[in-house]
Amino acid sequence: MHGILIVDKPQGFTSFDVVAKLRGICKTRKIGHGGPLDPMATGVLPVFIGNAAKAVDLQPNSDKCYDAVMLLGKRTDTGDITGTVLEESAVPASIDEAAVRAVLGQFLGEGMQVPPMYSAVKINGQPLYKAARKGETVERKARPIVIHSLSLTERVSALEYRLQIHCGKGTYVRVLLEDIGRALGVPATMSALRRTMASGYPLEQAYSFEQIQAAKDEGRLETLLLGIETVFAALDAVSVTAAQKQRLLNGAPVSRVNAQPGEYRIYCEDEFLGIGVVADGSLRQKKLFCERE
Repeated sequence: MHGILIVDKPQGFTSFDVVAKLRGICKTRKIGHGGPLDPMATGVLPVFIGNAAKAVDLQPNSDKCYDAVMLLGKRTDTGDITGTVLEESAVPASIDEAAVRAVLGQFLGEGMQVPPMYSAVKINGQPLYKAARKGETVERKARPIVIHSLSLTERVSALEYRLQIHCGKGTYVRVLLEDIGRALGVPATMSALRRTMASGYPLEQAYSFEQIQAAKDEGRLETLLLGIETVFAALDAVSVTAAQKQRLLNGAPVSRVNAQPGEYRIYCEDEFLGIGVVADGSLRQKKLFCERE
């Protein structure tokens, strides 16, 4: 079984919990996921099964979209409402939808962000959340992020605002919401988060655990899987002959390729082989996902 399964992660599960559960359902240990999602969050979690697990670190599209709810007036140690409240204050009546919209523009584009202590980021080989659980604080360096779009879609309650976010790799929505609160002059935390797109896969392609288990029980689990080539949908395709395929499988380059320099999806007839790089008229494999004959 090889392919991409888009999971609609339920609340309360870590990304590792999802992988562990699917290892049992799919009866394989060759499973990886396409980017962690907070336990309190729900939504799109691409899961890479079988040979597809080799594509986890090669995803060319690392953008993500979120539907997030920002709660003003509180700041917690985790950056969301599951944590311990560190700061609480009244929110002036002057902070309304217009005030929130007015500050959002300053967060668009490229920026720097310090990873939160409650995160899977490793420093000196240890995930930050392990130190955080011990009450320790580790010095972290700011990392580059990009916010492609950020908009207010709804005032959920007197102190809560729903935001739609399209961001690049490594962006922590919890930290972004805290920064927005800081720009407004009040503490802020995240009260809800749903990921609506990850690595090009939209929520409409996601399945719940109940749907996945039902498909397994009915013997149609593989019909839920997307092809490995969908990870590289943004790349152009190049075709090779059966003889050229064998050269690539043996680690040798294929010469006289009619393609511009760059990275490509490689096919032999209708079979997706993997991805490769064309340079100086030759094609070399970067990563192959096909089975050896």
